[in-house]
Formats: sequence, structure tokens, C-alpha cells
Amino acid sequence: MALPLVVFAALAALFWLRLGNGDPSRIPSALIGRPAPQTPLPPLEGLVNDGAAVPGLDPSVFKGKVSIVNVWASWCVPCHDEAPLLTELGHDKRLQIVGINYKDGADNARRFLGRYGNPFGIVGVDTNGRASIEWGVYGVPETFIVGREGTILYKLVGPVTSDNINTVLRTEIDKALKAGS
Repeated sequence: MALPLVVFAALAALFWLRLGNGDPSRIPSALIGRPAPQTPLPPLEGLVNDGAAVPGLDPSVFKGKVSIVNVWASWCVPCHDEAPLLTELGHDKRLQIVGINYKDGADNARRFLGRYGNPFGIVGVDTNGRASIEWGVYGVPETFIVGREGTILYKLVGPVTSDNINTVLRTEIDKALKAGS
């Protein structure tokens, strides 16, 4: 009669220990070290930068450049918080900043970028979420570092923050810039 109670207590203790252990932003990605998905995405309609239309995502843009790929949406609350930090990263001319706009309305996305500034030189629209699945996205925001060879080198689950931009993201960006230079 005590056996079910003991089994339940053991399982509860195991779940409690495993759930409380670790950083949720350190979810492993099966794509690290693999080529970035070869999924072209159309541009965000009506988005211009310096009078020129901002192009959509063509997978060939990853060759030869270190890229920061940010999956974002205007309805994503943490995306509003990370936007100024991505704009700051966009000033680093050694990088190209690529945005994947996830399941968002074009007007809302343009309004979002108008409000915070557009750090992205490329914005692909993922209206149905299929491309984000290919990137292994759990939810927005997520940020990837893609190396010069077009391989995914790092994945940050959750928003870019003032804490992780300097302690984690810039370290990984520097590694990517040094590799193959």
C-alpha cells in the first residue's frame, strides 16, 4: 500500500530537481554546426531603408559574412525590450543583421521598426511559421549567430538583454569573427 506513495514521492522529487536545475535559455540546438536553413523568405512589404527596399531573406547572404539572425514579432513583448540592443549591434559594420518576422502583420511589423529603428539589413517574412520551425525556433525572440561558411554557430533562446549581450552574445560574435578571418 505504501509502494505507490513511495514511487510518487520519488518521481516528484526527480521532476522537481530536474525542472529547477539549469538555465532555460540554454536549450540545446541540433542545428549548431550545421548549415543555416536554405529557406528563402519574401521581404517585408513596404519596408525601406535610405530610400531602397529592404530585401527578403535569400540563404546565399550567409556566405562570406558573420550574420546575426533575430526571429521577432511586433506582438512579442520581449522583442520590444531587445530592439534597442539589436540597433546597437547593427552599428557594428563587421556584422550583417538579419530579421525573420514571425507570424506578424506587415503594418504592425513596419510600425514596430519605425518606433524602435530598423537594425536589419535583411528582413524575411515568415507568415506561417514554417521557416522558423526549420531554424529550430521554440518561440520569439530567438537569436542565432551564423558564421562566414553559412553554419549556425550559436543560438540564444529568449531576448537579447543588457546582461547577455556583453557576457554571452558579444563573446560568441567575437569567436565567429575570428574564425575564418
